[in-house]
Amino acid sequence: MAANSIPDRAEILSAYHAEMHLAMSARSQADFDRAFHHYERAHILGQKFTWPHIKSHLGMLQVGFLRKDAREIVGQCVRVVAALIFSKIWVPLGNTGGANVSAVKSMPIPDDLKRLLNEMK
Repeated sequence: MAANSIPDRAEILSAYHAEMHLAMSARSQADFDRAFHHYERAHILGQKFTWPHIKSHLGMLQVGFLRKDAREIVGQCVRVVAALIFSKIWVPLGNTGGANVSAVKSMPIPDDLKRLLNEMK
């Protein structure tokens, strides 16, 4: 991609899938902190796309179950429903999607993801 070009949907989703793969790999190794980190990054990338948005929350929900974290389980159940409704209407850009942050608060986007999300602003 040229330095001044706007990323397309395929490029954003490719990065999303890479983060989901890293998350699932970490989860399979019982590295739940690393898995959750990659689900958060996948969430940032996929939150404007309904199914990817929901899948990132389902991944976080799975980590919540594996950690036996009731707050995360409840928070992710609510966020799965919200993702179904709001993905195409409005999302707080940069929000990491975990139950430890407000579901409606925009957050700084990690520098390495900013280039991919320029068109989402």
